[in-house]
Amino acid sequence: MTMQDKVGLVTGGGSGMGRAAAIALAAQGATVVLAGRTEDKLAAVRDEIVKAGGKAETFVMDASRREDNEALVRFVESRFGRLDFAFNNAGGHADFKPIDQTPVEESEWVIDLNFKGVYYGVKYQVEAMLRAGGGAIVNNASIFGLRGMNGIAHYVAAKHAVVGLTKAVAKEYADRNIRINAVCPGATETPNYMRSTGGDVHLLDDMIPMRRIGQPHEVAEAVLYLLSPGSAYVTGAMLSVDGGMTA
Repeated sequence: MTMQDKVGLVTGGGSGMGRAAAIALAAQGATVVLAGRTEDKLAAVRDEIVKAGGKAETFVMDASRREDNEALVRFVESRFGRLDFAFNNAGGHADFKPIDQTPVEESEWVIDLNFKGVYYGVKYQVEAMLRAGGGAIVNNASIFGLRGMNGIAHYVAAKHAVVGLTKAVAKEYADRNIRINAVCPGATETPNYMRSTGGDVHLLDDMIPMRRIGQPHEVAEAVLYLLSPGSAYVTGAMLSVDGGMTA
């Protein structure tokens, strides 16, 4: 699954699944641009990768903003000459509450970050990959792109939209050497999960056939597979990484 000499980007690269994916990609020889809102977190991951002998740079951006997604792709192209892969991972939501109690401002933020950010990320990434002659994209669609969940209707709707986007664009560019897939992680020990559950890593164990939540590096391995030549005949797929929850 080597990514030797490939150049790509990871949004939300400062922590959780984004951090784990960036480290895994760099370990396979890729140059990774870590994108996110917090320079300190991005720099820490970059330094970790470089210390291990890998290649990484940082780019501060807000994934919910269309213009930031465009600027990120332009940066990668100007710095390295091409874009070979992308992991659109940035996302999140606030506390659980029913839709009638969800402030409009919160809904707009969640939808902008989790769907519009991915939509515009894919748009500009595809444009760059057409110039480069091909590439691979993985979107983080979450388990809630495949099933419902009360209390986060805006997030569930946005992630379902990511699934639809992934399938549609995968078909559009299947004959142009661009593959687009999605991972659908279940409960995973990330900062957002720990915040929303009060830090209880065992809260959902009884709901998961494997009786434990996932780890970021387990999602990273799925991302690495979908971005690598090892999945050369895979496009438009939704890969569940959820301990069997959607089974």
